[in-house]
Amino acid sequence: MGSEALVPKWASNPCIMGIDEAGRGPVLGPMVYGCLYCSRSYQKTLATLSFADSKTLKEEKREELFEALKANDSIGWAVDVIDPRELSAKMLKKNKINLNEISHDSAMGLIDRVLKMGVLLAEVYIDTVGDAGKYEMKLSKSFPSIKFVVAKKADSLYPVVSGASIVAKVTRDQALRDWVLDETAENMHKNFGSGYPGDPHTKSWLEHHKHSIFGFPTLVRFSWGTCTTYFKDVAEVLWESDKSDEDGGCNNSGKRQLKLSNVGFTTSKRRSEEIESSGKGRCRHALANHESATYAHMESVNLIGFLCCQFDVLKKQYERIDKGHHKHSGKVDFVKVATGSTATILMLAIFICSTCCINWYNCPTS
Repeated sequence: MGSEALVPKWASNPCIMGIDEAGRGPVLGPMVYGCLYCSRSYQKTLATLSFADSKTLKEEKREELFEALKANDSIGWAVDVIDPRELSAKMLKKNKINLNEISHDSAMGLIDRVLKMGVLLAEVYIDTVGDAGKYEMKLSKSFPSIKFVVAKKADSLYPVVSGASIVAKVTRDQALRDWVLDETAENMHKNFGSGYPGDPHTKSWLEHHKHSIFGFPTLVRFSWGTCTTYFKDVAEVLWESDKSDEDGGCNNSGKRQLKLSNVGFTTSKRRSEEIESSGKGRCRHALANHESATYAHMESVNLIGFLCCQFDVLKKQYERIDKGHHKHSGKVDFVKVATGSTATILMLAIFICSTCCINWYNCPTS
């Protein structure tokens, strides 16, 4: 979403960009990153457009300014809307991605998108997330041709970031207003207030929209610590998983029980993504592969046992032949050699089967 249909002529001149977010703290709804960009020569005019930190403006004023900048041919903008399900999935997966990393990736994605449109970005101003110095180094490493300014309260210091703040905030507000609840339970409503954990309306909504088994609707970021307080007396859900799915390979630990506590409602929408992010799809695949490997392992053990028995028989025959060697020195030498060779082949077969058995047993299952 953004002013990406036509790249204006001024975009070929050195441009500046501001980036800010809205909805980082709420327990409900998406987190939105917004950017605003314009020609560097337009910077002074931009300062006269009454852009300010969106948190200091009333909703009506924010929307008025947003409509004005959308109609301004000297300004471009873009947003990245991060769904609450995506936030929860990334923060709860095995290799967790924290909120700062998600924020960095979103901001860098906007920069990359605008560059690919053909906009000549020379300077980018960003409201910091985490350590400003480290963040600036990270950005400069990825985009060495751009000068970055990463600062606290950048939305109050730089008009281009103030404009980005308005873009992000209005987009998030509209997303919440237009949100369609996928769940079909009775008595569901959208009177959830601001979505911040301390809002009494949000607290009341969470209390009345929790489910003892399925958790919260998909509007909720169920990875937020706020959600855990609502699940003190809920039913425990046990999910049998192969431990190899967690470790990335097979081992001798066998199966175990995983306890799932804070899970969201399951809907048909984005079902495949939810299964993948939860690990259930990978678990089924891992179990099937592990069963195949186990069967191969059992067959190998049986084969090794059979070969060992044959080797023992040949060994005894060899000993009997050796004792009677002095009576049948002619033909017996040939039989002795043949028996010894067969025993050697059997020993080699046992070694090969043992190696295959170990490889099968330790094969990866994901």
